[in-house]
Amino acid sequence: MTYPAPLRPSQRPSQRPSQRPSLRPGARLARWVSAESTGGILLLLAAAAALVWANSPWRESYAALSTTVVGPAAWHLDLSLATWAADGLLAVFFFLVGLELKQELVNGSLRDVRHAAVPALAAVGGMVVPAVVYVAVVSTAGDPTALDGWAIPTATDIAFALAVLAVLGRGLPVALRTFLLTLAVVDDLLAIVVIAVFYTDTLHLAYLAAALVGVAVFAVLVRRRRAAYVLLVPVGVATWVLMHASGVHATIAGVALGLVVPATAVRGETAPRTVTFEHAWRPWSSGLALPVFAFFAAGVTVVGGGGPGAVLAQAVVPAIVAGLVVGKVVGVLGVTALLTRFTRLRLPAGLGLRDLLPVGLLAGIGFTVSLLIAELSFPDGTHTAGAKVAVLLASLAAATGAGVTLRLDARRARSSDMNDDGQPDGDLATIGAPAAGERG
Repeated sequence: MTYPAPLRPSQRPSQRPSQRPSLRPGARLARWVSAESTGGILLLLAAAAALVWANSPWRESYAALSTTVVGPAAWHLDLSLATWAADGLLAVFFFLVGLELKQELVNGSLRDVRHAAVPALAAVGGMVVPAVVYVAVVSTAGDPTALDGWAIPTATDIAFALAVLAVLGRGLPVALRTFLLTLAVVDDLLAIVVIAVFYTDTLHLAYLAAALVGVAVFAVLVRRRRAAYVLLVPVGVATWVLMHASGVHATIAGVALGLVVPATAVRGETAPRTVTFEHAWRPWSSGLALPVFAFFAAGVTVVGGGGPGAVLAQAVVPAIVAGLVVGKVVGVLGVTALLTRFTRLRLPAGLGLRDLLPVGLLAGIGFTVSLLIAELSFPDGTHTAGAKVAVLLASLAAATGAGVTLRLDARRARSSDMNDDGQPDGDLATIGAPAAGERG
């Protein structure tokens, strides 16, 4: 997941390099952690460390660490460290998802239905087709117990996807990033609905109502002249606790809290509070919440027992890999092709259908949310190992394919009307290109 990029140098007050104020070490670290490429690297390193430890001679210590229980039992918060990472820390990530949704709905790519329609509907196709592919593969394999995992290949890890695009998409139109971001925002919204609707076993209405009161209190406090964290954080934590007790997955509390943050400048401020909060919390999400979750979620042990062969033989493995790598591409490309062929909707200026092959592959990087849904789908652990291995394999394959196709696409000549709308595309900004004020 990502958020409005920092102002380009050309948008900031003009300063010579020697005149620019030096950032404090903490600010430099926060900026580094918040970078799209850094977030992807930290996720990758955390997952790799977990895999190595979980399959080393010391793998029992990894399992013991993951299952260590901490928290007050009286509040039903005596949870394992792995559960705290998935339900607790990941709520920070989903809080940023809520901020992103609010910002895009009010000020961004989802504000204009005409501009958002194609990527939004492509996101729907990119979720429906992988689910169908998964069900078809699992049914063909004759394993009905694996059907509960149908939602695993529907998710997209936008942190990884945008990291790959930022590094390997240089030279392609910036509209490609906007399309991917819009698609991912809608994908996240639908994933939130899926988690809330299909992975809630028992619903306690009293706790849910109390959690909604917490969201309302947070909404009032966050609109005050001084949105003090000394008040907001305790209310946010209390809302999370109540949501957890209600039976709804606790990360939904993060989304709800993010959605009530104002997306317009208030109290004479120069920036929307969604942007201010994003800059404050994004380093914690990218640098702590997501890597720690990845560390506990990706540690699949494939040695011992039947060995890697037994894990890879599970029906969920080809189903998830096919869903993420093939289903995502077919869903995104297919829906977009139909829309642009049979309706008046068109891609943004500068983009053609060929550009959506790498977008479909980028959307196939499931990772964070797919790993979360894998844990929710198989709480008894029957297919969990196979599902997690499949998510990791599919994400690696999708990222590799996306990188290759991005570079090939960037090297091909582009026409003056890539989206075939009858209007010349003009001089378009490209990914990685310096802004006008930076040249020279």
